[in-house]
Amino acid sequence: MKNILLTLILTFLLFSCKNETISIGKDSNLSYYEIDTTVIQDGGVKMIPITTKDTTFHIWTKRIGNNPKTKVLLLNGGPGCTHEYFECFENFLPAEGIEFIYYDQLGCGNSDNPKDTTFWDLSRYVEEVEQVRKALHLNKDNFYVLGHSWGGILAMEYALKYQQEMKGLIISNMMSSCPEYGKYADEVLALQMKPDALYEIQKIEAEKDFSNPKYMELLLPNFYEQHILRLPAKDWPEPVNRSFAKMNQSLYVTMQGPSEFGISGKLEKWDRTNDLRKITLPTLVIGAQFDTMDPKFMEKMSKLIPKGNYLYCEKGSHMAFYDDQQTYFKGLISFLKK
Repeated sequence: MKNILLTLILTFLLFSCKNETISIGKDSNLSYYEIDTTVIQDGGVKMIPITTKDTTFHIWTKRIGNNPKTKVLLLNGGPGCTHEYFECFENFLPAEGIEFIYYDQLGCGNSDNPKDTTFWDLSRYVEEVEQVRKALHLNKDNFYVLGHSWGGILAMEYALKYQQEMKGLIISNMMSSCPEYGKYADEVLALQMKPDALYEIQKIEAEKDFSNPKYMELLLPNFYEQHILRLPAKDWPEPVNRSFAKMNQSLYVTMQGPSEFGISGKLEKWDRTNDLRKITLPTLVIGAQFDTMDPKFMEKMSKLIPKGNYLYCEKGSHMAFYDDQQTYFKGLISFLKK
């Protein structure tokens, strides 16, 4: 009797999936899980034309997984990195039935790079995300944004303008105030360094000698391996190294500034802390013990957002999805499945 009942349930579920009426796109009559055999399949890659300042560029995206009700658009950090350091998400989200979308922002990775610093602007990137959303037919019934680091700034700014188009928001490893981030770097992170290493780093920065190879030699063991990804650099995952090797330095320096301590570029005075209460979406804020961002400040952010939740990665750093992987993905998946 139990076997017959189980068979009937499974048959019903399979029949329901095959006849899902959710459309792939605005003009498609196919069900969500069907493949359009009239066009060449490209592994989920979509080059999206976006118009900005009366110029058209092409933005690279790639869909991983298949879920009409949960779609997570990933906004990478840097600014100027690529989607590639997110590749560990493939080991966790698809198995849970969660669809996510890689996205290289303008000037990054596989997308067009105009090599014109006037395009490196926060408000312009917000409108770019909105054009990407429309092209991918994402909406308030399925659309989540996960922004990591600089992508977290972009995610907050986007949500403050377009949250009516979203289902949820994830702010990963980014404070809502760049001045507070700079203060934390100076008053907490810098003081955790060995005094002689800190002296040499500050001397190079004061002389603006950022191309000096000694600068990176000092930063790697004293900062990156402590606060960016808590592994010896020789053991960093290949997707991280691949992404960092493609960093758009023009974009990074314009927005962030050349120093690793705080922000001195266009984002120097950016602060949205007082506006967090305006974000009414279910929101997950992710902080980590050894992050470049103050985990206590990020916990405070989650309390300022009316439907905010906080995920704390006690073993993690700025890339907690690598060095505190189980905590990060367990919390993220739980949030998305709520």
